[in-house]
Amino acid sequence: MSVDRIILSVDHVSKRYGKHDVLKDIHFEIERGEIFGLLGPSGAGKTTLVKQLAGLELPSEGENRIFQKPMPSLKTMEQIGYMGQSDALYGELTAKENLEFFAAIYGLKRKQRQIRIKDVLAIVNLADHENKLVSSYSGGMKRRLSLAISLLHKPQLLILDEPTVGIDPVLRKSIWKTFEQLRDSGTTIIVTTHVMDEAEKCDRLGLLRDGRLTAIGTPSDLIEETRTESLEEAFLVYGGA
Repeated sequence: MSVDRIILSVDHVSKRYGKHDVLKDIHFEIERGEIFGLLGPSGAGKTTLVKQLAGLELPSEGENRIFQKPMPSLKTMEQIGYMGQSDALYGELTAKENLEFFAAIYGLKRKQRQIRIKDVLAIVNLADHENKLVSSYSGGMKRRLSLAISLLHKPQLLILDEPTVGIDPVLRKSIWKTFEQLRDSGTTIIVTTHVMDEAEKCDRLGLLRDGRLTAIGTPSDLIEETRTESLEEAFLVYGGA
């Protein structure tokens, strides 16, 4: 892996809450312009890890670095688009008002703000619902709006925690096409998932199980190394099943 292309380093990171170890000596690097998937069941530690990468939590041991800067760093966080599992939206505002609020926080100028709002609403197929109160949105619509917010400021790094949960298959396919276009333009994307067909779309995967990184590689490499016929079978092998 080329050192000058490394955008993110997780350096022997562990996390514990009391006596409970959530992450155990995690170590890997991600290059600029790749879609990196964190694949694992609920409780594997995916959300804890991406919260650290987004600057929202600290490790108990080890260090996370993004753009060669130790996290958390406010300046670095401005270059990150983060979408958590919980939708941080204002229900009493419309979708457009939510976007205007976050665009102002990101420091987008007024003219640029309107262009970006229009662009991201189109990406998540919410242009026809921009003036509806978010309190009237379905769960899937809220997920799509959260994704739109994370894209507003054209971040160099996107960190997405199960971004397509509750989104219908047709739109999910369209959103993944957008991820691939962003990747091709140089954006780095980290996405957590437990859905195998999404994991297969990633350039590389880190397999998490019980807080440990059990394997890392391209989907095809993981299948080949385990001499299995599918990514799901490979994951079961690495998971100790």
